[in-house]
Amino acid sequence: MNTNFSRFIGVLTLVALAQSARAELKWEQTSVDLRPAFNDKQAIAHFKYENVGNTPVHFKSVHASCGCTTAQTQNEQVAPGQKGEITATFNIGGRTGTQVKTVTVQTDDPDSARSTTVLTLKAVITPLLEIQPALVYWQNGEEPKPKIITAKANKDAAIKKLNVASSTPDFTAKVEPGSAPNEFRISVQPHDTTKAVYATLTIKPDSPANPGNTFAVAARVMPPAPTSGTAITPSTKASFSTARHDLATPAPPPAGSPSQ
Repeated sequence: MNTNFSRFIGVLTLVALAQSARAELKWEQTSVDLRPAFNDKQAIAHFKYENVGNTPVHFKSVHASCGCTTAQTQNEQVAPGQKGEITATFNIGGRTGTQVKTVTVQTDDPDSARSTTVLTLKAVITPLLEIQPALVYWQNGEEPKPKIITAKANKDAAIKKLNVASSTPDFTAKVEPGSAPNEFRISVQPHDTTKAVYATLTIKPDSPANPGNTFAVAARVMPPAPTSGTAITPSTKASFSTARHDLATPAPPPAGSPSQ
């Protein structure tokens, strides 16, 4: 009986020791918001951790969500009480707007709820120019009054002027200061609205930090609408279908996207 009791006490002791022996990484934060400075090439996030358990933690894998992001650990093994960090580096390239990248970290923690952690890096990247709208157009026969495209420059880009060139002589473009700081008004006007014409307007800022960057918007005079007595042929339908499609998805790249 004493032998069985001793065995029972031994099993309880082993269970207690197994439960007390645990590895656990405690993260200071799992999400980081960054606003890279103008002309930064990278956005770097630091995710700090500490092993608050009493056994070592081993990293099994650290995997970034895309090829533009890399992740690096300081140690493959984290001893009890040891602190460290994982560094996530996002290569900005020509990307703008809000970019969200993740790093998935897997450890040998036996608790499945703690063994996998997803770290999130969010970078808000202000473009060199924000341009609205991407397309200005006139109905056939409409009075050829100027229409305005607004270009807002990044405040850190030191842009003093914009040069705008039309791909055809059917449109003229004039640049004036806008109503707000770092803002420009591009006045676009067709010479004639009695015929259908299309042009790409190339906008080049005088940014010393980004020489050679250009942006594209579109200007168009629509084809005439068919009259009630005019027969609509398949070719006519195709022409109007193309016009509607072009209005929905202009041929030039979206405003604010630097040319490659």
